Amino acid sequence: MKAFAMLGLDQVGLIEKDRPTCGPYDAICRPLAISPCTSDVHTVWEHALGDRQNLILGHEASAEVVEVGSLVKDFKPGDKVIVPAITPDWMAVESQSGFSMHSHGMLNGWKFSNVKDGVFAEFFHVNEADGNLAHLPKEISIENAVMLSDMVPTGFHGANLAEVEHGDIVVVIGIGPVGLMAVAGAALRGASRLFAVGSRPICQDVAKFYGATDIINYRDGDIVAQIKDAMGGKPVDKVIIAGGDTDTFEQAVCLVKPGGIVSNVNYLGEGDYIKIPRVGWGLGMGHIRIVGGLMPGGRKNMEFLARLMQYGRLDVSPMLTHKFHSFDDVQKALMLMKNKPKDLIKPIVVL
Repeated sequence: MKAFAMLGLDQVGLIEKDRPTCGPYDAICRPLAISPCTSDVHTVWEHALGDRQNLILGHEASAEVVEVGSLVKDFKPGDKVIVPAITPDWMAVESQSGFSMHSHGMLNGWKFSNVKDGVFAEFFHVNEADGNLAHLPKEISIENAVMLSDMVPTGFHGANLAEVEHGDIVVVIGIGPVGLMAVAGAALRGASRLFAVGSRPICQDVAKFYGATDIINYRDGDIVAQIKDAMGGKPVDKVIIAGGDTDTFEQAVCLVKPGGIVSNVNYLGEGDYIKIPRVGWGLGMGHIRIVGGLMPGGRKNMEFLARLMQYGRLDVSPMLTHKFHSFDDVQKALMLMKNKPKDLIKPIVVL
């Protein structure tokens, strides 16, 4: 089969590879629409996972089932499905403990383009299909469904980890597609004042669409000073980190109140340590929680989030700024995510 892969460090391209085989609990799927992610950029050009040879990239897809194993109960060939980026091993002890994304080890629930081939191929494998696929509701297009793979659940996980409550004042740092979904998630959870930090006008406009009340441009100066000035010197309740780097934690901690929460869903592709300011963290005694987590995967999370789109609570179409219609265009879409032109939020390839 044809596939688009990481050939080695800093190298990508089309390759031929054997079609995957189907285990008794598994499914083989054909992608209907796919989208590259900044995580693919981290993997290839920032070497976040180390060297990979001919590893098929991609973890965002809507798809059609073409084959199922003998023990799969709820899916059959021809079904259109949502495919989560995280496909845990549901019989692992970690899954039973509530951390399925770390089944059989740290981050090992993230399999596509990490520990096995991804979805940028004519066919791809899904482990434990009954637990990791979700039927695609007829009200959701295959294009919009791709945002349910990673962008929606990761952004909403940021809001959930921050435990946003009605009336909370929240800052979202980084308003790429994940950050925009963090804005949407925080708004749906009841945030009152909602600061969105980002520089690109298209992202600022879409952040307002999803509920941001204040836009902070980091190019205009220190974001801590800007937000504290807007707040009359007072701290905020919650901060969600969806962009930036290891230094961003210092800004987040300095923004949040004693007893507040800093939630991180940003993939840190570079650096050895994060910075936590001693004084800003209350000399270690400020009751400021710092939490970070990989999005939950699996069928239940996909079905729950799909309901928001199915019944009109969430519209992801403003994020789909660039559309392609050929497998040969996957590299163009990926390079857009690498270079991030001003008019980009998210590219998609419909197959």
